[in-house]
Amino acid sequence: MAKMRDLKIELDAPYSLTREQISFCAENGFVKLKNVFSRELLDHFRAIISDHVAELSAGAVPLNQRNTYGKAFLQIMNLWTKSDAIRELVFGKRLARIAAELMATTGVRLYHDQALYKEAGGGITPWHADQYYWPVSSEKTITAWVPLQDTPLEMGPLAFCAKSHRFQVGRDLEISDDSERTLKEALKQFQMEESSFELGEVSFHAGWTFHRAGANSTNGPRRVMTLIYMDEDMRLAVPKNKNQIRDSERWCPGVQIGEIIASRLNPILYSADNE
Repeated sequence: MAKMRDLKIELDAPYSLTREQISFCAENGFVKLKNVFSRELLDHFRAIISDHVAELSAGAVPLNQRNTYGKAFLQIMNLWTKSDAIRELVFGKRLARIAAELMATTGVRLYHDQALYKEAGGGITPWHADQYYWPVSSEKTITAWVPLQDTPLEMGPLAFCAKSHRFQVGRDLEISDDSERTLKEALKQFQMEESSFELGEVSFHAGWTFHRAGANSTNGPRRVMTLIYMDEDMRLAVPKNKNQIRDSERWCPGVQIGEIIASRLNPILYSADNE
C-alpha cells in the first residue's frame, strides 16, 4: 500500500514546464519532456498494462497476415475502464496539467486512452494526423505518448514533422499506405524530428501534428501508453468522415452535436478551477 501511495503522489505531482518548452510546443506542434516519470512507476505500470494487452489481443491474427495499419501496433483502447490500477495512471493530474498548460486551456477532459504495442518485427506507423479521426469543435487537443521502456530508434519511436500542425494538406487521410506515400512527399518542406526516448521521457503532440513511427527491428515489443486530452469545454462537431461517426458513437456516448463532450467516458482530469 505504501508503494501505491508513493506512486499516486508522483502521478499527481506538478511538473515544472518552462516558458521555453511551452513556446516550443506552440511553435512546433510537439515537445519531448525528460524525467516526467520515475523508473519505478513505469516498471509498475508496464507490467499491469502488458498483462491487459496480452489478454485483450490474444485473438489477433498473425503479424504477417495483417495490413499496414495492423502491422504497425496492437491497439487497446480505454484501458482505464477495465482496470482500477490503470485508471490511476490515466486519471493522474501530472500529465493532465501538462496538457492543459501546453494548450493554454483552463482544464482538460479525457478523449480516450490507448496502449500501442509495436510487436517485435512490427511495421511502420504511416504518416498521419490524429485529429482526422476526432469529431471535435476546435484544435485544442493533445496526445501524451508515454514509452514504458527505453525506446531506441531501432524500436520505432514517434517521429514528428515540426510545425506541420498548421499544414492543411493531408488532413483528409486516414492511416494507410496512401497516407504514407502522399504525406512523405508533401511534408518534405518541414523538418522531421526523430530521436530515441529515454525511460521517463514523454512527448506531447497536437491533434493536427503529422507524425509517424519506424518499424520495430528489435526482438522485443515497443510498449507505449497514450492519453488523448481535449479542452474541458470541447464540443461535439458534425462528423466529417466515417471514422468520426464511429468515434462520436464510441467515445462520446449520449453527447449531441454542439454539446460539451461531457459523457461518462470523458471526465475532466484537470481543471485550474479546482486547484
